[in-house]
Formats: sequence, C-alpha cells, structure tokens
Amino acid sequence: MNPLDEHHAALTEAQAARERAGLLRKMHPPRGLVDLASNDYLGLTTHPHLVERTCAAVTSLGVGSGGSRLLTGQRDAFTELEERLAAFSGAEAALLFGSGYAANIGLLTAVVGWDDLVLSDNRNHASLIDGIRLTGARRVVYPHGEVAAIGAALRQPRPGRAFVVTESVFSMDGDLAPLVDLVDMAERHGALVIVDEAHATGLYGSRGAGRVEELGLSQRVLATMHTGGKALGSAGAWVAGSRVLVDTLAQSARSFVFTTAPMPALAGALNAALDIVAAEPERRAEVHRKARLLRAAFAASGTVTSAQASPILPLAVGENEAAVAIQEALLEEGFDCRAIRPPTVAPGTARLRVTVRSPVPDQELLRFADVAGRLLQAPAAVAR
Repeated sequence: MNPLDEHHAALTEAQAARERAGLLRKMHPPRGLVDLASNDYLGLTTHPHLVERTCAAVTSLGVGSGGSRLLTGQRDAFTELEERLAAFSGAEAALLFGSGYAANIGLLTAVVGWDDLVLSDNRNHASLIDGIRLTGARRVVYPHGEVAAIGAALRQPRPGRAFVVTESVFSMDGDLAPLVDLVDMAERHGALVIVDEAHATGLYGSRGAGRVEELGLSQRVLATMHTGGKALGSAGAWVAGSRVLVDTLAQSARSFVFTTAPMPALAGALNAALDIVAAEPERRAEVHRKARLLRAAFAASGTVTSAQASPILPLAVGENEAAVAIQEALLEEGFDCRAIRPPTVAPGTARLRVTVRSPVPDQELLRFADVAGRLLQAPAAVAR
C-alpha cells in the first residue's frame, strides 16, 4: 500500500471508530424548528435594523477587505467601530478580530511569555486552551471555579508573571465564574486576569457588556474578550483593555497581523447590534425571565439543570448514543436542541445543551420542558 492510500485507510478507520463510539458529528442546518440550540440569544440575526445596516455597509464599503489591517484591509469604519466597542466594554481601547477563537489565540500569545504561569479553569473553551498551549508558558489547570486552588497555585514561587484565565459564563455548563472572588485572589498574589465574555456579551450589565461590567470589575482585569456572533447576532470578536495593551496586540497578535481583515460590512452589523442592545434592554431581560421559567418547569418535573442565572441549561444524559437519540426524538417534536459529546465535554457527561432565546414563546418553552423531561426519564429506552 502506498503512503497516500495507507493514510486514507487510517483516516477511514478513525472515522469508523468515532461512529462506533457515538462521536461522529454531522452538520445539520437549521430546519425551521423551535430554536433552542443557537447562541442567537436576543434574536438579532434577522432583526430588520441589523439586516438593513449590514446591506448598506456592503453597498458602500464592498464585500472583501482585500488584505490584513496592517496592509490594505484597514477601513475608517473599523476604527470608528473599535472606539464604540471600547466605550461599550468600559475600556480605553478595543481591537476587532475575525472570530472569538482568533481573538483568544491572539491575545494570549501576544501577552503571555514562556517563563510566565497561566492558571486556567478546567472547563475553559478550546480557544483559551489552545491559546495557552501556544504561549509555551507553564500551565496549571485548576478545578472548575475553585478560587482556593488559584490561591494555592499563586503562592508557589514563579520566575515570571502570573495570569488567571476564565470564561465568565461557561458555554457548556451555563454556570457563572466567581469573578469577584477570583479577581480578589489574583490581586492578592500579583496576578493578571483575562476574562472571556463570549456568552455574557449582550446579556449582562447595565449596558449589556457582560459580567465584568455588571460586577464593576472593568478596571481590575487585564482584558476582556467579546464575540459578535452570539447575542449580537452577527460575527467577529474584540479584545478590550488599555490603550497600550490594544496597541501591543495590533503589532504582536499573529491572528490579527497575519490574516485578512473581516468584511468591512461587519462594522455596520455590529454597530446595528449595539444600537439594538442599547435601545431594547428588555430583550436581555426577557432572556433571563424565560431561563427562570424553563428552569422552574424542569424543577417541577424533577429534571436537574444548572441553578445559576444564565440562558444556557445543560440537561445531563451521560452516554453519547442516548444523547443523540434524545436529540433526534426532540427533532420529531419540533425542537432543535443539540447533543453535546466528548471532546467538547468530558467522557460520560454527554448532554443536551439548551439555549434560551428571547423570541421563543413561553408556551413552547413549557412544551419543551414537558417533552424533554419525559425523554430524560428513560434515556436508554429512547436510544434503543
């Protein structure tokens, strides 16, 4: 067998092994069902204002940017947007990236050195994990949300600086990082804090900027990362922090320097999303009200969910095959709610990840609680 055929055979067997383990993923487009799977929490992806502003930006600015921001991809619209993003985030400056993954990779590799120490929550997003690995720094993965473990690690001798990296709302568990205690502990030991606000942006705080704003921590963290593709209904991401930090990223963050700038129309989309978040705070209030409603309905039926105040509700199943079978059964009932399996979550913790969205009517949420609750009572039977 020649090397190419041998390689393809190995890939084929790896795919078959994934399928046998219930880990083969398929790309299913939305099917016109009740959406309890997407991160479009505020229902902005089809909002007329956002659509109109995006189309107008395409007409005036064109489609592609033609190069990186440091070459021909720079636009005045990006600079103006970044000024607004900084004010929204409660920071001196902000830098726009093409995605949250790129933003986290760029931020971490630009500010963390090989002789530094990075403390990372053991349920952090893959983009944070990969960014930390790329720094070459010494890593300590602390138990989920355990501030005491952070303190114990920071008390040990270290040659360089120390960074604590966490999500503010954890994307697969829906729980909230203990940010105040975490920042207090970091400051006590001279460590810097980086907070990923991907699932908090648009949903928390008086401006909707996230949990760092809500808790009054904006001047006590090194940087926050925010995404535009979730509650803001569009795309892209930005890092917010001091002017010198953002200027450093513009020179040193490889995922910013060595990539084509986002479509210029993204500036129109994100500006429109910020308009809506500012003008319609009731949208985020509705998300939280509906999340409480759904949690209460599950509690009444004996179904356990995360008790914390976020629009992400994980429904524990356990086995991969059972989680996929329940996902398919829910599709038959008109609900789009996806099964989450390893490596996204730990082995044996497959789940349904429910995202509460403001456009979903209360009666549909209550019907979902009834149907999902019954399916979860006997997951093995559904899998058969």
